[in-house]
Amino acid sequence: MPSGPDPKQQAADGLRLLSPSRRRVLLGGATLLAAGAVGANVWNVQRQPPTTVLRQRVTGGYGDDLARQLGEGLAAFPAFLAKVKGSSVVLKPNLVEVHPDRPINTDPRFIVAVAESLLRAGAKQVTVAEGAGHTRDSEYILEQTGLDALLRDIGVPFVDLNLDDAAFVRPPGNLTGLDTLPVAKTVMAADLFVSLPKLKTHHHVGVTLSMKNLFGTVPGSVVGWPKNPLHFAGISNSIVDLWSAIRPAFAIVDGIVGMEGDGPIMGSAVDAGVVLMGEDLPSVDAAATRAMGLRPERVGYMVKALSLGATIADSRIDVLGDEVAPRSFAVIDKFARIVAH
Repeated sequence: MPSGPDPKQQAADGLRLLSPSRRRVLLGGATLLAAGAVGANVWNVQRQPPTTVLRQRVTGGYGDDLARQLGEGLAAFPAFLAKVKGSSVVLKPNLVEVHPDRPINTDPRFIVAVAESLLRAGAKQVTVAEGAGHTRDSEYILEQTGLDALLRDIGVPFVDLNLDDAAFVRPPGNLTGLDTLPVAKTVMAADLFVSLPKLKTHHHVGVTLSMKNLFGTVPGSVVGWPKNPLHFAGISNSIVDLWSAIRPAFAIVDGIVGMEGDGPIMGSAVDAGVVLMGEDLPSVDAAATRAMGLRPERVGYMVKALSLGATIADSRIDVLGDEVAPRSFAVIDKFARIVAH
């Protein structure tokens, strides 16, 4: 059966039938449009504020030397350390549920090492706080992971944010359309609030890092479990609204052992041996995403954060520290587009 006319060939034939001057106008217009698109992309990159992220190769896993190594990393941020002295610091790890064979949670030894390094840096008080979205019984998570005993050993208290009072804050962009978001008062009252996520993939948003970790700042006693109003308003929208409303002071990503595949719970362990830290959460998350062999410019909530002053472009992030080759984390099929080739 004969095939129909080739649309590309028809377009080419039509262009040849035009007068030379008309042809030049059309081709020139196409060139200008292409140049305009490139220029807009350059502008979108250049308007992102320059930031700094430290990438640190960690030796010895979660051993006794971890607090010292993290302290050396923190030394790259003298302005942050100056704020730490005499301040009350709240650390927000990612605690989800207990499964001994999967690296679901920020490792308890990592949490304690960060707390110790900040106390050595002169913090007046360090508190660990979390509002888990899956397991409602925080005491069970603390007991089963051993975090409760480790925190007692160094005199650091734990606050269950799910049971905390809420402060209603207005996100600047209001992407959720909720107007206000209930955020735990412990978070809002802290001198410095620090996000301590696990380096993981995520079956709803691609990756879960320091920005996604902010879901746990919303008290479950106010919005219910598993924070459904945030899901209904759009997970990416909620992530950006929480980040822009809270503006955490710092982020430190536990990438010593990460998770790939069907995260944040059902994935597999990846021995990545890396920690990333910095004062700008989107930049830290972008650098962490690249360390996973993934593309932050294709992660929905990171792109949405650009309109509120985020930085995710590689050329605008000064990555200090160690050279660490990306590990090519596996993702589920629907996020194949974020894999860097």
